[in-house]
Amino acid sequence: MDEKNISKNFIEQIIDKDIAEGRCEEVITRFPPEPNGYLHIGHAKSIILNSGLAKKYNGKFNLRFDDTNPTKEKVEFVKSIKEDVEWIGGEFEDRVFFASDYFEQMYEAAVKLIKKGKAYVCDLTPEEIREYRGTLKEPGKNSPYRDRSVEENLDLFERMKNGEFADGSKVLRAKIDMSSPNINMRDPIIYRIARMTHHNTGDKWCIYPMYDFAHPIEDAIEGISHSICTLEFEDHRPLYDWVVTELEYEHPPKQIEFAKMYLTNVVTGKRYIKKLVEDGIVDGWDDPRLVTIAALRRRGYTPEAIRMFMELSGVSKANSSSDMAMLEYCIREDLKLKKSRMMAVLDPIKLVIDNYPEDQVEYLDVMNNQENEELGSRQVPFCRELYIDREDFMIEPPKKYFRLYPGNEVRLMHAYFVTCTSFVTDETGKVTEIHCTYDPETKSGSGFTGRKVKGTIHWVSARHAVKAEVRLYENLVDEEKGVYNEDGSVNVNPTSLVTLKDCYVEPALADAKAYDSFQFVRTGFFCVDNKDSSPEHLVFNRIVSLKSSYKPSK
Repeated sequence: MDEKNISKNFIEQIIDKDIAEGRCEEVITRFPPEPNGYLHIGHAKSIILNSGLAKKYNGKFNLRFDDTNPTKEKVEFVKSIKEDVEWIGGEFEDRVFFASDYFEQMYEAAVKLIKKGKAYVCDLTPEEIREYRGTLKEPGKNSPYRDRSVEENLDLFERMKNGEFADGSKVLRAKIDMSSPNINMRDPIIYRIARMTHHNTGDKWCIYPMYDFAHPIEDAIEGISHSICTLEFEDHRPLYDWVVTELEYEHPPKQIEFAKMYLTNVVTGKRYIKKLVEDGIVDGWDDPRLVTIAALRRRGYTPEAIRMFMELSGVSKANSSSDMAMLEYCIREDLKLKKSRMMAVLDPIKLVIDNYPEDQVEYLDVMNNQENEELGSRQVPFCRELYIDREDFMIEPPKKYFRLYPGNEVRLMHAYFVTCTSFVTDETGKVTEIHCTYDPETKSGSGFTGRKVKGTIHWVSARHAVKAEVRLYENLVDEEKGVYNEDGSVNVNPTSLVTLKDCYVEPALADAKAYDSFQFVRTGFFCVDNKDSSPEHLVFNRIVSLKSSYKPSK
């Protein structure tokens, strides 16, 4: 193998060969979603791959909406797709196209095939067409309408366009080979009658092209050099090539297939997500438990983390699955040096330092990220009454519990050593308040070396802390039961969302805006929710916990 090609994926090697042989003057790629739902993590791979190739070869990248099926398409989805592609880094600039812009040219292309004797109007019902098609083991048989004259087909097709026939009563089929071993080549339907209002063309058309006919024409019109799609279209490639060959395009595009992005234990199917939305199980297509691109953005994932994930997953011809743990590893790696490490108490219990002056407040200088000095520092208020996390105190601790319990001394992060002297409980025995004393000689940064403690706990000032809602997200799917039930519904994990209403965060977070993200020390990375958070009611989504089960290969 050529040494220069060793680090290149198989698609880049094909493009290099096409350029070297003079078959390709300019690399033009496209991402062609149907606007019938929100994009998900699998689409991100195609966006990154196609836009990345265009950039690498100094070519062009098109965003094209394959809107040939008006029944499922909405302007809402067009808008969301544009936002997602732009956010993930697909630089399409003003190169936004719609398949529906080419309906006139597609109609003319169909007329051209009829005139060449390569297409005919067929009156068979859908059931009869399936019956005539044959099976994988048996060839199909010709439609009784296959030998209609060119003149009759032209007349019937024009009348189809003019709305003279009922929906589904006639179709236009390509005339190829009913005995082909590839069922896609057995006179496929290329136009059907369907009276539907289109989001872009309104009621102008009552006939619509089929995807396998429309797609190669769209690519050819736009001058796409390499039409990169997923493996399920491999068997459709002969039809793709047949269309561009029969329509005699001067520079026909080349279709190349690659393996889809599969993630274990997640829901990506649009119909499943749509059902989850309609049933109110999730709060929209951007619910942070989903893996739509909008949901990942709302949860706090970054384009950089998703790109890293795609690089680790690679581009190949072989289907494989990636684990969600790998995506979580990527977001941790991306955020750990970029984000401030803040203190947040998710399950608060009051801690009173009895020997600390009651009216005194001191401001501690705290580095925002101990691993990245460039993020600077902030002032954190400290006073007599604090909140700590309930799990950081136990009345009767087990062995090797190094946090706070009666008689034990711990460090309050960035502050002082404190020793628990007593605690208060309510009538149920639940601890409501902890009392401590502090040693003023032990202030962090003072150089105190008199003794050491094994436990360090975080805190916030009760007087200055900001109340917040925190949402802890886990996988939407109950992994032990599998993704789907027998009836096709999703096996929803009952603890996929835990909402904590009475959390307290540092006052520095009071001005946090939508999508701002931070590390909450000892807890995980969190992002300000873009839908429900407000200055009066902060809402943080957990992006990912701090612990990882993924081990990157060396």
